[in-house]
Parts: sequence; structure tokens; C-alpha cells
Amino acid sequence: MSEELTYKSGAGRGLSGKGWHVGHYCQHNVFDYLADLPDNQEVTDLVEVQFKNTRKGYYHNINHLEIKKGDCVAVEASPGHDIGIVTLTGRLAQMQMLKARLRSEDEIKRLYRIATDADLEKYEAAKKREHKTMIESRQYAKDLGLEMKIGDVEYQGDGGKAIFYYIAEGRVDFRQLIKVLAEAFHVRIEMKQIGARQEAGRIGGFGPCGRELCCATWMKNFQSVGTAAARFQDLTLNSQKLAGQCAKLKCCMNYEVDQYMEASRKLPPKDAVLSTQDGDFYWFKADILAEKISYSSDKRLAVNVTTIPAERAWEIINMNKKGEKPRSLEKDGKSTAPKPVDLATQEDLHRFDDVLKSKRKKKKKKKHGTGQNNPNANPHPDTGAQ
Repeated sequence: MSEELTYKSGAGRGLSGKGWHVGHYCQHNVFDYLADLPDNQEVTDLVEVQFKNTRKGYYHNINHLEIKKGDCVAVEASPGHDIGIVTLTGRLAQMQMLKARLRSEDEIKRLYRIATDADLEKYEAAKKREHKTMIESRQYAKDLGLEMKIGDVEYQGDGGKAIFYYIAEGRVDFRQLIKVLAEAFHVRIEMKQIGARQEAGRIGGFGPCGRELCCATWMKNFQSVGTAAARFQDLTLNSQKLAGQCAKLKCCMNYEVDQYMEASRKLPPKDAVLSTQDGDFYWFKADILAEKISYSSDKRLAVNVTTIPAERAWEIINMNKKGEKPRSLEKDGKSTAPKPVDLATQEDLHRFDDVLKSKRKKKKKKKHGTGQNNPNANPHPDTGAQ
């Protein structure tokens, strides 16, 4: 059996051993917290089945087979049958189906049987053709001059149908391509357009955080990410750093933006000028979550930068409104303005002369070989006395 179809029981993990399973198809695994209920299986005959990568379907267990999470099953397809892994049963499968918004009973097909050895052999033979089919189909699309990229191919379990996942900026007329692919591979062709984020999820990989990509592990729905999320978090607007492997803005930028927006409401406005006896100070940068702000005495440059809490900044703003000026930004009244320094009095102007003299003496001693450490040195070089 293929590694893709190998599943092991997760007994002892989490709250319920029945709710867990491990394997290739658990990218979008949902913990079945209702698995331990006694009548969970009798409530509904619905079963959630997951196929390659992120594709899932819901089926009726009309034959009332003893199906458990992790079983490899054969389900109804159009035409033929498909092979997948059971990921949910019982109440939670019904809830997930409602979330998928399947409105008609006709959209819910039947579960035939637990996959036999013959089913798995046919499935393996179909899966081995996927990579070769994808490479050849890309060449066919290129020959037809279509502006599209075929990112993945998925064969049905019985090998009678192939789903081609493609990426395109606009609308693509692929009617001729379907004819070419059908003649080349002798299967029924289905084209599905996906986005760049979905393609990254299908390929997989690791992010700069060191963990697997969110789109390849748990994310199902993709929300739009804008540069406003970066501005709220004071991130540098560098497209190379903010973009993920899909060349789009990273989805994780949306995770903490609400917290940053809430914390930023506690900070004073950026255009507020803090007036003290030392002078006026302007907003330079802020640590939003720590609620600390750095102010500079110059509008454009980092001069006399002082970091104070947001509470202190509000206190100074209120004092300025009353016409009062604190001695400094610091709460203890310590002056933040630097004292004037005469650069001419900092160091001796002839300090380098002594260094040059000492270097010359060392060179002279080395040249004549004089010194206490040299026993063969002549103490009277002029007279030649021994």
C-alpha cells in the first residue's frame, strides 16, 4: 500500500484516541471531539472523505458499513468511483457538510465500500501517471499559446478521469486544449482554476518562521491581505520580505493586525508635538504592543531620541493644552537636552605627535638591534668597543 494511503490509529493522543489520525491526508484534519459519544454513528450516515491535498467530499453510508476515521474507501464519482480517506463521521461530519453549503441531496453521493486490494492497485497505477501527465499537458498548453499554468493533475481512483488545476490571470478558452488532452491521455478531462495561494498550499513548503505553510496545513479559506496590515504593525513595506512563496502578501500578516489596531488606539496621534522646556519633540517611532513611543527633537532625523510610555505622552499633551510645559519628557524631570561641548577641549591637539615619536623610536631600535633582549648588540656602535 502507498505511503499516501497508510494511516495509523492515534490512540492516546489528545482528548480522544478516536478523534485523531495521522498520515498524508491529515493536512486539513478536524479533531472529532464528538467521537466518544455513544450514539455518534447512529445520528447520521454522512461521512467526510478527503482526497489528494485539499479536496473533500461528503457521502451517504447507505450500506451502513462500520466506517471509522482513517479508513480507505471507494465512493461514487461521475463517472466511475474514486478512492479517498475517511476524515469525519457522525455529528461533526454533518456540521461540516452544512458549512460546505451543499443545498441539494443530489450533491451528496454514496459510499460504496471499503477499498479492496484491486481498488488500491488501480489507484496506485493512476497516481503514477500524474506527474508525467502534468509535464506533458504544460507543453500542450504552451503549443496552443494559452496564457495559463497547469500546477497539478489529480487522477480519479479508477483512472477514468483527471482533474487539471491551472492558474491564469484572466479568462482562458481551453476548449481546444481539452480535446488535445482527451486524445493524448484517453480520460475524461475536468479543468479547475485555482489561485496562487491555493497552488502554494498544494505544493507545500516551509515559511520564514520555520513551520510548514499555513495554506498547506490548516487554512481552508483565504482572506485578502493588504498593505494596510503592514502599516498597522509598523512593518517595512518591502515586497520581498512581505511576500510569501505564492508571491502574494503573507496570510500571517492578518493574524495580529486586530491586536495592533486595538493597542494603537491607546497611543497619542503621530502629529502631536510635545513641548517641553528643553524644546519641541516629534513622533519618531513606536513600540505598539509595549505602548512606548520614541520622540526626536528633529522632524526628519533621529536627534536626542527619548523613549517614554504612552501614558507619559498623554500627560504632556494635556499639560500643553493648559499652557504648561514640563521640564523634560522624562517623568522624573531629568533634562533630555544634551549639554554643549567644546570639541577643541575634548582632546589634546598634539596627542598624535607622541604616538608618532614612539613609533619612530621602536623602528630605530629594531634597525640597530639595540635593547636589553639582544645580547649580541654593540653598546658602543660609534667606537666599536667590546
